[in-house]
Amino acid sequence: MIIAGSGRYPLLLAQCARAAGVKKIYAAAFERETDREIEKLADSVTWMRVGQMGKLLTCLKDSGAKHTVMAGQIAPNNLFDLRPDLKALMMLAKIPKRNAESLFGAIAKAIEEIGLEVLPATTFLDEHVASEGPIAGPKLKPRELEDIQYGHSIAKEVSRLDIGQTVVVKNGTVLAVEAFEGTNEAILRGGALGRGGATMVKVSKPNQDLRFDVPVIGPATLKKAAEAKLRTIAVEAGKTIILDREETAAMAVKSGITIFGVKS
Repeated sequence: MIIAGSGRYPLLLAQCARAAGVKKIYAAAFERETDREIEKLADSVTWMRVGQMGKLLTCLKDSGAKHTVMAGQIAPNNLFDLRPDLKALMMLAKIPKRNAESLFGAIAKAIEEIGLEVLPATTFLDEHVASEGPIAGPKLKPRELEDIQYGHSIAKEVSRLDIGQTVVVKNGTVLAVEAFEGTNEAILRGGALGRGGATMVKVSKPNQDLRFDVPVIGPATLKKAAEAKLRTIAVEAGKTIILDREETAAMAVKSGITIFGVKS
């Protein structure tokens, strides 16, 4: 069972699961979030509003599935406009800090209590996980490599504080820090301040629970990076998923943007 959020990620997961020999794929999909393409890739899809926790758990239990994977994001504004049902309200009342980690952790616990195992979000996606070192694009200069290391250390600290997982830096200066607005807005803000040539660094949280909230980049990220005239996109090796890897690499080469994998 795929709990499918927005973007290409749930679609890629369905394709890779099918290629790996999974015979039955069910999906729980969300209105205003999940791509309708999921209906062509899954055997059965149940649509619901964000916040219908009772319906989600019933869907999971009735499917007969033994395993589930959370894939794709839910837009922050929808998390605040989720019109929670009674089950969700009861769950929210027990969570002191309503951030992504605590929310999805509570959901995972509720799912496991009805008998399903929540698998890592990277399941079936080994070929799409970022490797260490150059991944695509031009060779980097020493100054740019220094910005990657600096940005990585800052992003790790910011993520430890549960603010965001992305920073934009240039020449040793932090230009933008991702917060509630999301990665794309942070890219555009940092790019505008840097006036070209900045470096974006995206990391996982310390002690990241790989069942959810795994860092992801893809064509949409490259499009925003090109618009912001970034020079480099650095991601955490072994913990970041690259969607549509060939297309993403081709876009990087065309835009003169280097994608680089950093080992923690």
